[in-house]
Amino acid sequence: MNPFDEHPEELEKLAESWKEMYPKPYDKHETDPYTKTRIILMNGTEFEANWFSHNLQRHTADTNLRRELALVRALEKQQQIKISLLKPDDESALEHTIGYEQLAVDLTAELGARVTDCYVKSALDFALLEDFDHLYRYANKLEMEQGVLAEKLVGGYTEIMPGRPTIAHHRHPADNVRRSTDGKKADLFTNLTTMIITAAEQQTMNYYMNITNLATDEASRKLYREICLVEEEHVTQYGNLIDANGTWLEMLLWHEYTECYLYWSCYMTEKDKYIRSLWEKNLQIEIAHLHNAARLLKKYEKKEWSQVIPDATFPDPLSLHENVDYVRRVLENTVQYTANKEDYADVSTLPEDADFFRWQKIINGGVKDVESHNVIVDHIAKYGTDYRAMRAPSPIPALRSDKKDNTDVGRKAGAANSKGFTC
Repeated sequence: MNPFDEHPEELEKLAESWKEMYPKPYDKHETDPYTKTRIILMNGTEFEANWFSHNLQRHTADTNLRRELALVRALEKQQQIKISLLKPDDESALEHTIGYEQLAVDLTAELGARVTDCYVKSALDFALLEDFDHLYRYANKLEMEQGVLAEKLVGGYTEIMPGRPTIAHHRHPADNVRRSTDGKKADLFTNLTTMIITAAEQQTMNYYMNITNLATDEASRKLYREICLVEEEHVTQYGNLIDANGTWLEMLLWHEYTECYLYWSCYMTEKDKYIRSLWEKNLQIEIAHLHNAARLLKKYEKKEWSQVIPDATFPDPLSLHENVDYVRRVLENTVQYTANKEDYADVSTLPEDADFFRWQKIINGGVKDVESHNVIVDHIAKYGTDYRAMRAPSPIPALRSDKKDNTDVGRKAGAANSKGFTC
């Protein structure tokens, strides 16, 4: 499908009433986990489009263009709030958090397995192990606090066990910077990947940032506080990968095209008939937004959409599914790696005065101050072991014990063996 070949609706006809903006929430007990993760993904995608438009209008003094943007932005926000309200009120914040982390794991793995740009793939594989560990930490907290087993929430599709320990994720900000993709030379799926993963991780960062002070116990507040700052690192990394040379209106076109691709992917892979109908409707809305962006590009920059996206035929649909083998391979190969300026390095190869070690000392202080570690210690104290849901023992010997939380892997020399990134 090429969305530029479609015939769009008029923008104002796409506005919805209050009744239309209040959908039927899903049943948290019956709905497929990947339906839930698609909802989180599209919530974040709509936010990214809306927020990009806000920033664009703050960087142009042309009030006519600002009016054009305001109309589409209002429609994007209607879409986002409608998607957001699909979450039922009986799903707790921590239960919802498991969905966020399952999305982070399986979306990142899916993109990493498909993208052909080795640098982008390395970034995905690197952060994958961190989101994988976050899932494990939140799952332990969920069982302690609510007696809910996260393996049921993820449908058994995603394993729950230690990744690169969260204590090792706290890096000097300079080490989260990446080189941007050359959007004119990169293939279509690489450009889509940078846009998609940035929106998804940004949504996670925002959710954790907003939920931190609403958590009802001190341990949860501390855990969200810690991990939301790791998500800030991820958003910095992924946002850096997006083409930095595109004009504002070129990037507006890319945002709308990305939304079209994702809604089409959701429509093509969704099992829930009601939710599928929403994806279909939102696809038609986004096609109208895309054609409007192409019109603005031609009006203000005298460019055709095809100069920005030469082959606009969608790649195969983005599918959310289990990626157990892929995650295990990445864990085995790269658990001991950290970021080092624009690249990655085994912590065993870093000099003692590396920024990574300096920042670790500043942020972490003593290990007992790190809540992602304490949540496992507390679970072991209460139940005798940590909470895991695995199909086989961890490929990392140092992470196999369920009676002790490892705080050395990924931050101390010799704590594990890693071969390096593959492409």
